[in-house]
Amino acid sequence: MGILNTTPDSFSDGGNCYRGNSLSLDMALRRAEEMVRLGADIIDIGGESTRPGAEPVSEARELQRVVPVVEIINRELDVVVSVDTSTPAVIRDAAAAGAGLINDVRALRREGALKAAAETKLPICLMHMQGEPDSMQCNPHYGEDVVEDVMVFLRERIGECEAAGIDRGRLLVDPGFGFGKTVANNLTLLRDLERLQDMGLPILVGLSRKSMMGALLGRNVDERLPGSLALMLMAVQRGAKIVRVHDVAATQDVLKIYRVVERANTY
Repeated sequence: MGILNTTPDSFSDGGNCYRGNSLSLDMALRRAEEMVRLGADIIDIGGESTRPGAEPVSEARELQRVVPVVEIINRELDVVVSVDTSTPAVIRDAAAAGAGLINDVRALRREGALKAAAETKLPICLMHMQGEPDSMQCNPHYGEDVVEDVMVFLRERIGECEAAGIDRGRLLVDPGFGFGKTVANNLTLLRDLERLQDMGLPILVGLSRKSMMGALLGRNVDERLPGSLALMLMAVQRGAKIVRVHDVAATQDVLKIYRVVERANTY
């Protein structure tokens, strides 16, 4: 899953699709085109920054940032388009524009989001987040077992989805690395990620360029590729089926080598 943020303020690639203060559909399409060429199977479009401390975005602005990009990518490229949103109107309009996946960091907890997602009949990724982006890293706190706490939350959200008429087979789960979690929480979640397989749903992870690498390695955002690749590979080895990344080509190289080694006796 290649990341395409149509925001001016995302932590790593904010503003990459802008000319001056205006969103450029051509630049967004070219970026998506490049990621597909390099091996992305899914393009994840986000119009609301969810980095720690991020300010909320109005519904109208998010619609303006997301829906036209979904339309042009769906029209021009042969790739699944995912929409990183919690907003009911964006869920509905993006689905109408050709989106193939709803990826919600709030796990459909925003008012009206559950109903909107159910109406689309699309697959949905439910992510764990403690708190909201503007405050989630202030003082995250869990019990003795952070993995169990995350799984309890995800099971509750799965139950709510099923009660709303969403088939379990349409769901994916994401433990939400960096979303209301300390570095120690993130490391424990990654170490024990395979426990999430007990829920019987595909696991999506987003570890690319996350701040935990700044804490562990002292690296700035643009220096975190090696750390991102190491974390991504460990997640795949522990059962992740989709990896959400900024660096598609490097990720594909690592995964190709990993697959070759895994099937070395038949190579």
